[in-house]
Amino acid sequence: MSDSEINFIIDGLKLKGHEGDTILQAALSNGIYIPHLCYNQSLKPMGACRLCLVENKEGKLITACENKITEDMEIITSNHRLDNARLTVASLLVANHETDCLTCAQNNQCKLQEITSYFGLDEEKMGNLRYSTNEIPHDDSNPFFKRNLNKCVLCGICVRTCRDKLGVSAIDFGFRGYETKITTFSDVPIVESNCVSCGECVEACPVGALVPKDKNKPSREVKTTCTFCGVGCGLYLGINGSKVVSARGDPEHPLSQGNLCVKGRYAFKFINHQDRLTKPLIRINGQLVEADWDEALEFAARRLQQFKDDENAVNSFAAISSARCTNEDNYLLQKFTRVVMGNNNVDNSARSCHAPSVAALAETLGSGAMSNSIDEIGDTKCLFIIGTNPSQSYPVLNMRIMDALEKGAKLIVADPRCIELAQRADIFLQHRPGTDVALIMGLIKVIIDENLHNNNFIQSRCENFEELLESLQEFDLPNVEKITGVEEDKIKEAARLYACTDPAAIFYSLGITEHSHGTDNVFALSNLALITGNIGKPHSGVNPIRGQNNVQGSCDMGCLPNVYPGYQKVDDLNVKDKFEKTWKTGLSKDMGMKMPEMIESALKGDLKSLYIMGENPVLSEPDSTNISNALEKLDFLIVQDLFLTETARLADLVLPGASFAEKDGTFANADRRVQRVRKAIEPVGDSKPDWQIIAELAQRMDVDHGFNFNNAEEVASEIASLAPIYGGMFYHCLEDEGKQWPCFHEEHEGTPILHRDEFNTETGKAKFKPLSYRPPAELPDEDYPLVLTTGRIIYHYHTSTMTGAVEGMEDLYDQDPVELNPEDAKKLRLEDGELVQVISRRGKIQAHVKITECSPKGLVFMAFHSPTTKTNVLTNSACDPVTKTPEFKYCAVRIEKISEN
Repeated sequence: MSDSEINFIIDGLKLKGHEGDTILQAALSNGIYIPHLCYNQSLKPMGACRLCLVENKEGKLITACENKITEDMEIITSNHRLDNARLTVASLLVANHETDCLTCAQNNQCKLQEITSYFGLDEEKMGNLRYSTNEIPHDDSNPFFKRNLNKCVLCGICVRTCRDKLGVSAIDFGFRGYETKITTFSDVPIVESNCVSCGECVEACPVGALVPKDKNKPSREVKTTCTFCGVGCGLYLGINGSKVVSARGDPEHPLSQGNLCVKGRYAFKFINHQDRLTKPLIRINGQLVEADWDEALEFAARRLQQFKDDENAVNSFAAISSARCTNEDNYLLQKFTRVVMGNNNVDNSARSCHAPSVAALAETLGSGAMSNSIDEIGDTKCLFIIGTNPSQSYPVLNMRIMDALEKGAKLIVADPRCIELAQRADIFLQHRPGTDVALIMGLIKVIIDENLHNNNFIQSRCENFEELLESLQEFDLPNVEKITGVEEDKIKEAARLYACTDPAAIFYSLGITEHSHGTDNVFALSNLALITGNIGKPHSGVNPIRGQNNVQGSCDMGCLPNVYPGYQKVDDLNVKDKFEKTWKTGLSKDMGMKMPEMIESALKGDLKSLYIMGENPVLSEPDSTNISNALEKLDFLIVQDLFLTETARLADLVLPGASFAEKDGTFANADRRVQRVRKAIEPVGDSKPDWQIIAELAQRMDVDHGFNFNNAEEVASEIASLAPIYGGMFYHCLEDEGKQWPCFHEEHEGTPILHRDEFNTETGKAKFKPLSYRPPAELPDEDYPLVLTTGRIIYHYHTSTMTGAVEGMEDLYDQDPVELNPEDAKKLRLEDGELVQVISRRGKIQAHVKITECSPKGLVFMAFHSPTTKTNVLTNSACDPVTKTPEFKYCAVRIEKISEN
């Protein structure tokens, strides 16, 4: 017997189980059925239904779901006493339950049906019971699922799922006695509660009390990867004919474990939406007119050739790749830019989000990506969450955080707003926006002053420590408190908790990077992890959470102006020589333009042509009026997308790409995990996979080699041959589950944890960075007294190109309100829901007021999803000097009432 095995006896059978298993788990794993209704393997046992009662050696009745097996335990699962007790419970449940089983959405999947069959319940056995149902009105308010509490058996699975897995607590037991039911706060319809519509309760419900409104059953399923956010959840798309009709989580997926958010579960309907682009569009006499592929590609080739042939305008062409498209799509767009158009002017949306992560972490640690794995979160002992709101932006990752908290992990949250996780934090640091460097360096100073730093790690694996110490003189705690607004004692408490809890992990996102000092913010977090030795080991690290499904991959693929695929520098002559030999052409040694530089060049008239694939900068970029002006000045704009976006409407040529459900490929998620995307249906209309469009265009431009791929797998093989970190990322190596780069060859299992033995720097050591505090680029004044910060909302993805096409999502959230503190609302004499003008130095928009305690006095918040609200008209294009990442998270605004006249 191994240490983890337990010998026990059930009904006289000698069995083996695993240490820590409950009696119910051990019985089921040995093929022995014990009736149960309130048990769910992902939740802490509750013992509410009493159907899993068993008898122990002492003759006591105990719940099998709550009691763990022990060595030589003897259990009886069935005798007269047990059967009578269970039969009574089951009979009462059935007697108070609706009996429309044949038309119920849970028919043949219902646990109560299973139990009824097990006990052989029929009218004769239940003849002495009085049938009675308490008629409760159905709740159809949610666009995606229905609640029929007349079928509820009060197992509490939905309550525990919402509370323990999501941390939302939208529902709970309410009322008393016979009137007891699962209810929302104040018993309002579910859509009026704080429910986030993720459907996890629907999936977990053992009966027909919670069922999806869309009852279409798939005839087949295809395993793939979710196309929303950077977590990279595994899912199965359900197919009927040529349509995607369902999505469900993959229970075997190491990160998502079968969980999905509202987007992953319900927003797939954009795939077959009637407004999808199905044919190329060419602008003729100011109007976009449908064309066939031959016309469109010949038109594009002819126009692009003009810019290619202009020797005096080497930088007249640029491309913006897509964080929504596959690695294969992105690889070919950067290859097209470099091989066909002859320059390195290619960038992607990471420029506007995590470019500071790439730059800073590459310099200090040797790799600009998440150091650890998402599946480690559940066992982390201390989590420092700063500049990110996982419950809204990364809901399934947030579930893993909830797993850690259930196990007793400590939580430190630093955020200018009182986000959901702040309410669960052991320590909440509510610092002023834009003061992250001061706060983090203040934490470091406390750790060093109190001798809590890891001196052995610093001496053996780091350099530049003395320079860091010198820079800390600026960050004495009275000064840090003055800058950040956080009390000295709280800073000390947080520093001690982080430094003294081993292991501790840092998680951050755009609240750190989208500043004019975003790179410094990331440097500071790197310093904090290094000073405590929380890097290069499980459950620790510096972990930037990527916002889009393949923003990591688009960087990996070299869709950056300074690197080829695999982060190989364009100014390294050996690297350049390798790519020239493989691609059989000369390549430019000059670094290309970053996205903000492209916009500036277009405004000046120097950039003549731009190829945008799967991005919508007219809505997503700051000072968006300026973006539109720049695009309108171009001689030739190509936009390749799924829908006619705000950016596509300005294009001279619109090319219809295929969605993730219509092509093969790979995505790289936030923790460097490269995962398969599998074709589930044929592309809608005449749309084509993006890689195929680019390849065909290159061939039209007389490039007779390097673009004659037959499928996406061939593209992936070329990537593996050129990018060492992707050396083992062949499709046949990724079939079961993804691998994390670096993965150097086919037999390599990938790298879940970076920096275990050494750092990928010139010296093999990590580097501390001395820092100074710099305030945001634009500060409030008398004319613009409020600070605006922006972020995401759970119901939409980026500029809502895809989610906005899903009716239910729009029902739940269709416009971006301006959220402000009650004191600010009172001062401005504003009412909740009132339509106001929000004005910055760059423009003005209209939005409805949402009064909330989440925003402190002086700070207002807006999401950037709505194409009608257009939040980014307001935001500041001031950039981080290193990466040119704009300062989305801080700009000065004022709010005015709209005159009745």
